Amino acid sequence: MLNLLLSMPKKLNKQWLILLPMLALPYFSFAETPKVTSVTPALTVTVIKPQLASFPQKISANGNIAAWQEAIIGSEANGLRLVNVLVNVGDMVKKGQLLADFATETIDADLMQAKASLLEAEATGREAINNADRARTLQNTGAMSNQQIEQYTTAAETAKARIEVARAAVNTQQIRLKQTRIVAPDSGIISARNATVGAVVGAGTELFRLIRQSRLEWRAEVISSDLPKIKIGMQANIIAADGSRLTGKVRKVSPMVDMQTRNTIVYIDLPANSVKAGMFAKGDFLMGQSNTLAVPQQALVLRDGFNYVFVLKNIKGEQAKVGQTKVQTGKRVGNLVEIVSGLTANQSIVASGGAFLSDNDTVKVVNAVATNSTPTKKLMQLK
Repeated sequence: MLNLLLSMPKKLNKQWLILLPMLALPYFSFAETPKVTSVTPALTVTVIKPQLASFPQKISANGNIAAWQEAIIGSEANGLRLVNVLVNVGDMVKKGQLLADFATETIDADLMQAKASLLEAEATGREAINNADRARTLQNTGAMSNQQIEQYTTAAETAKARIEVARAAVNTQQIRLKQTRIVAPDSGIISARNATVGAVVGAGTELFRLIRQSRLEWRAEVISSDLPKIKIGMQANIIAADGSRLTGKVRKVSPMVDMQTRNTIVYIDLPANSVKAGMFAKGDFLMGQSNTLAVPQQALVLRDGFNYVFVLKNIKGEQAKVGQTKVQTGKRVGNLVEIVSGLTANQSIVASGGAFLSDNDTVKVVNAVATNSTPTKKLMQLK
């Protein structure tokens, strides 16, 4: 066609040149159109649906492990020398067991003197009592005046009082002698020792500390808003600082709330000799079970401080688009995470690899059949 136009007169050439684009348009319109290629998937994924799981309802708390009651064992004797210390820290003792004793030479001498004074008073008293009895027999004979008889009677009463004073002095020295033996006031474990052989200690000096009956307790700090949920006898699972796992029961709740922290101390009884007093521990108060949706940990994507899952939409064969959906998570047990809001049971989500996806990405689904199945109704029990 181009050669034909060139062979025409020049005047006609200009007119045909104007019409040339219009004549060429049908020619190009019949040219082969390029084929539209399919979108390449960003990732090959497997999909799952949220599971219905039973999560334990619990209140978490922290606190210290302390002795249930700690007895302070001190010296009642004054100015005596320790001659024996029979126990050390960590020893188990029984009620009445000898822990230490003092030198008794001084008290033995005082006790012998008091006993001698008692014998003397008893002898003097017997004479005075006999004199008073004889004087009373002569009262009606006129051999003795009433004044003399009264003097003998008064002397007898005075002698009786002196006997009681001497007997009290003997008892005092016997008590002092008994105080030279330091015994355990209750069964338990020795938690501290200040007694040293050869030391001369005064009255009231602390020698030992004893954890009574070896009983321990966890003093958990619970926030005020959770107090109505805590009941006496409620079970608590505790993990000590050394990794020990314990089970205790709530014994009592403090009637006071700390004005600085707004926390309340809850006292939980622990098994004897299970952990060490003074340890830090954390634990949970169990309040039952709740049924809720849950997804595996690897299905969640953390971005900008929020949790997201990728939900499948527009499923076409093996390909589908994914939408980034924000979810609110709750408790975590094992590999499962509770979904509080943002997801329903019939939605299909990407099982893993969400960190490599963006909103509206196309993915290839390798288990497309599973995306059309109904959500599982099996209830998973989590502990």
